[in-house]
Parts: sequence; structure tokens; C-alpha cells
Amino acid sequence: MSDLNNNNYSKDSIEDTRKKKMDEFKRSFDKSVMSDDYDDVPAVHEYSDENSYRGFSSSSSSLKRRKSNEINSYSDSDTRKRIERESRKALKQQSKEDKRIEKNKAKRNQKMFRWVWLTMVVIIGIVFSQVLMVGINDMLAIKREEDPQTVKISVPADPTIEGIADILYKNGVINNPKYFVLYANITTSEEDFRQGEFEMETDKDYEAIINFLQSNVNRTDIVTVQITEGMNALEIANKLHDEGVTSDVQEFLDVCNSDVFDEDFAFLAEINNADKRYYKLEGYLFPDTYDFYLNEDPESTIYKFLNNFENRVYNNEAKYGTSKKTTVEELVKNTDYTMDEIITIASIIQAEAANTDDMYNISSILHNRLDNGIEMGVAQLNCDCTVYYPYREYDDVPESIRGTYKSTYDTNSFNGLPAGPICNPSLDAILAAVNPNDTNYYFFCHDTAENGSTPYYSTNIADHEYYLTIIG
Repeated sequence: MSDLNNNNYSKDSIEDTRKKKMDEFKRSFDKSVMSDDYDDVPAVHEYSDENSYRGFSSSSSSLKRRKSNEINSYSDSDTRKRIERESRKALKQQSKEDKRIEKNKAKRNQKMFRWVWLTMVVIIGIVFSQVLMVGINDMLAIKREEDPQTVKISVPADPTIEGIADILYKNGVINNPKYFVLYANITTSEEDFRQGEFEMETDKDYEAIINFLQSNVNRTDIVTVQITEGMNALEIANKLHDEGVTSDVQEFLDVCNSDVFDEDFAFLAEINNADKRYYKLEGYLFPDTYDFYLNEDPESTIYKFLNNFENRVYNNEAKYGTSKKTTVEELVKNTDYTMDEIITIASIIQAEAANTDDMYNISSILHNRLDNGIEMGVAQLNCDCTVYYPYREYDDVPESIRGTYKSTYDTNSFNGLPAGPICNPSLDAILAAVNPNDTNYYFFCHDTAENGSTPYYSTNIADHEYYLTIIG
């Protein structure tokens, strides 16, 4: 019987058994790994040395933990935190890298944009400078002054700057209408341009052109019109229309009834009953020969009349039958009448008198009636020239109202003077109104024009009726 150890096993037997157990364990472990199942792996003994071993056993749960620790170790808490940190670090690094790439890309794009922008600025600058130079040359008339021509320019009523520019361009006064429109819009208003005919040279710069077209002094479409003594406002308006001075009769008459001239002419302040007058400025449209422009603005036309009246009546000193020079204004101050009343008297004298000498006798008759008419039984002036005012006679009254027409100026209907003048008197008539002859006449009449309009004056109604029978 061979030697046995204390456990009654031979050394070879023990070694064989150990190897057998190890092989069996290995096969079982490999099988469990291959099948991914640790539940069926049997318990084994692990030897600590060749003489002794200690029991080694593992339950199925222990093997599963080993599986979890060895095969799925990435899912434990520490590992997850480490992976998350590394992931965040990697993402942050990737983000920085992306930003760096974008920044470099933006720098390249910005650099490219700057070059493109600079190129565009240079190109635009060159083009703009050329365009600007063309405009400046035209504005300053640099090339046009080499061979100037005189051309006729016709500016229509209510012109626009664009329309004027087109006219100037077509006539060779400017080369670039758009530049002229731009300059004119900045420096002036289209309302400042005058309509009419102009003759101008083509060597003028923009400023000179504008100033030239805004002054009536440079117009060539001048019309000379004679306004005769005794014409009333309606007759003047019609004549100006016939001569082409005004395009609208009613517009002219409306201006005659306006207050636009009150601040310029102090004598208009005496008119305190404009609402009772047919035309406020009647009597002040001084008769004379005038130069007007075709289609002239009514305000400009009437201003000429009023300015002439002021010069002749207020500012002009002359010798009026006395030894010293004086003005009509000073003569009126020596009467009991206002200037407006004198002009009203003068308008009746102008309408009734046959000649200048006749004016002074008729003036005496009017003054006698105004001063003593009530006592003499002739308080009313009874002047035929006032019956149909503002019309000259019955046939001049519009047919639609002729049958029932009644003038508020009819001196057969009230005592004293009418509300205002009935026409525009001459300076002779005004002087006669200021300085009447000293007579006792209260009546007058005239023979027919065929008989020389011979005047007849009377101190009483009987003599007057007798003279009426003579003239038939």
C-alpha cells in the first residue's frame, strides 16, 4: 500500500484530482460565458497550494455580479460619471473648435466683404464724380457760354418746375433737366415763376435762369392798354379780358372786392362800408395808359392801378389853379369831405360832364344839393348815371334780371351820396370835386351829342324844364 498523506490521498491522486477539477471549472466557465448564462456554473474549490486547498464556492448571484462588473462595467456609477465628464469635455472641445472654425470663416468673409465694399465705393465714387461733374458744368453754364444764343421761352400759366426744365432743355438753355429740377426744388418754389414770353441767352447759369424767369421785367409779352376816364370796374375787367391781360373777368372783380391791398395803401382804410358796395375798389382804378403782361395775375394788374392813384393823388405836387404847388390830399383836407366822398363826387362828375369846364359847374350843383338841398327841396342828387350801376345803361343789365333790376346806388331813391363811386374818375374830375365853381345852380342837362352836348344850368325847376323842352 502506497504512502498516503494525512487525508489518505496520494500526491499524484490529489494532483490529478485538482487538474480534473480545474479542467472541469474551465469548461464550465467557458460554456457559461459563451452562453451568457452564469446561473448553471457549479461551485468549485480553488487550491491555495499543492498540499492544501480551500473551498471556493460562488452562488449564481455572485457570478452575475462578476458578469456585471467584468462585462458591463461601463454602467456602474463611477464609470458613468467619468464618461459624462469626458463627454462634456469632448463636447466643449468640439464647440470651441467649431467656434474657432466659424470665427476664421467670418474673418475670411469679412475680409472679402471689405474688399468688395471698397471696390464698390471706388466704382461708385468714380461714377458719381463724373455724374456730379456733368451736373456742375451744366449748373455753371461752363460749356454753354462758348457760343450763346438768344432764344424765346414761353412759360405757361401755373407752371411746374419739371415743365419749365423741359422747355429750357428743348430750347438749349440747359443740358440736363433733372439737375435743373433738383437745383430749383432746393432753391426756389414753382409758385415764384412768372408765366409769359421771355427772350434770354443760353449762357446763363441755373441761378441766373431762375432769377430771370421770376421777374416780370424780363417778359416780352407786353400789352399796352388805355383805360379811359369814367370806365367802371366791370368795363375795365372786360377790356382787360379782351386784350388778353386777364383770363377770368370774375376773378379780376373778386380781387377788386378783396382786402389784399389794404396794408399797402393807407387811403383804402377810409372805405368803411365795403359790404354795401358793388366793387370795393371802384373809383381807385386810376384811368391811364398801362403796360400789362398777357395773362397777368389780377393782383399785379390791380396793384398798378392803385399805385398810380396813390402817386397822382397823394404824392404828386402840382399847381392846381393856385399860386403854390400842392397835392390833392392837401386840397381835400380843406373841405368838409373825406377822400372817399370826394372820389364818389368826382365819379358822378366824370359820368355827367361833357368836358372839363362843365365839370366845375356840375360839381357846384352837386355840392349845392348836398349842402342846401333839403331847404331847396332837392335833397336827392337825381343823377341818371347812377340808375343802373354797376351797368352803364339799361341794355347792359343782364337780360335775366333786366325787368326787375334796381340799383342800390340810384340817387333818385335816397338823399345824399351813393355808397361809393360809380366809375373811376380822372384827375380833372377829382380837382373839380375839390374846387367847384361858386354858383347858385341846382339843375343841369345836356343837349344831344350830335348837337355838341351843350350844357344848360338852372337855379330853379322851371328853367330846368324849359331847357329840357329845348333839347327834346
